[in-house]
Amino acid sequence: MRNGALAFAGISGCMAVMLGALGAHALSGKVDSGLLTSKSMHAYETAVHYQMMHTLAILAMIALKDRYIAYYRTVITLFIVGIVLFSGSIYLLVAGDLTGINFKFFGPITPLGGLCFIAAWFMVFIGALKANKEA
Repeated sequence: MRNGALAFAGISGCMAVMLGALGAHALSGKVDSGLLTSKSMHAYETAVHYQMMHTLAILAMIALKDRYIAYYRTVITLFIVGIVLFSGSIYLLVAGDLTGINFKFFGPITPLGGLCFIAAWFMVFIGALKANKEA
């Protein structure tokens, strides 16, 4: 699990930086020209932010695994699924806005990714309480 999670974090972090640069340099001009709404741009920036934040959280879980975090596998899995569902669905929705392809059916997937993030962070909380009782 550790190597797979580390590999996912590596590629996810790389993609978050590239997608952030794309947003800052290429997509911002699409807002100025009217091809992309400021609401879509804000959603895109949120997707990049959440992807990077939760990529770093995966690295933290790997680093803390042996000392503090119970439910290690579950937390990392929820973070990975959350990144794919939350950020991935937003990227597709924005791509649909730019290309005219109807990706609106991905809209209901975004909150499922958010629920995965919430569940993962709650599992960190529960794991910390469990570790505190055992110490």
